[in-house]
Amino acid sequence: MITRDVLHPPEALPLLIFPCNGNGIEALDCLGHDYRCVGFVDDTPEKQRAGAHGYRVLGRAALRERCDVHVLAVPGSPASFLSRRGIIQGLELSDERFARVIHPTARVSPLAVVGRNVLVMSGVVVTSNAVIGDHTVILPNTVVHHDVVVGAWSLIGSNVTIAGGTSIGENCYVGSGSSIMNGLTIGDRTLVGLGSNVIRNVPPDAKVVGNPAHQVESSS
Repeated sequence: MITRDVLHPPEALPLLIFPCNGNGIEALDCLGHDYRCVGFVDDTPEKQRAGAHGYRVLGRAALRERCDVHVLAVPGSPASFLSRRGIIQGLELSDERFARVIHPTARVSPLAVVGRNVLVMSGVVVTSNAVIGDHTVILPNTVVHHDVVVGAWSLIGSNVTIAGGTSIGENCYVGSGSSIMNGLTIGDRTLVGLGSNVIRNVPPDAKVVGNPAHQVESSS
């Protein structure tokens, strides 16, 4: 049996993951040799009692008590993505506390810029001059092409293609299997539904779905 100590050697930086949700659990597979998880932080008493995958689930007090530990904060889902910014800011952590976790199989160009509190999962490709903003999660096998900007606080699903020169606004959600044409602007707080094909600019606070994607309602 391969133990966690072998997977994450002692020199790896200690990490708390918030919350104990799907993104957080998937982050365990992304740590490589850079970080070793020392527990989850979650507000749910049931999760604190039960633990998760052999790790303790702690209350928020752990963030203050373990001020030497890095933090990866990855809340949010299609139903709650608009609250991500407030939740993460509510942790009241300094920028230096936040980790940057990139799966060993992800390919990130040395010409790309990746912010703080970013989780990049397996098989992701981020090419030259792309910018990934702070507090962003990118799920497996997504391709972010040249000169793309992904705004802070955003969630990008799996198997998404974002073509060159596109700008994704802040606090957006791009559903898995979607494609976004080159040179477009996706406004802040927009939700792009699963499997959508976006071929024109999208205003802020929109919800778009379909092939081609069309606006169906406000996301707020």
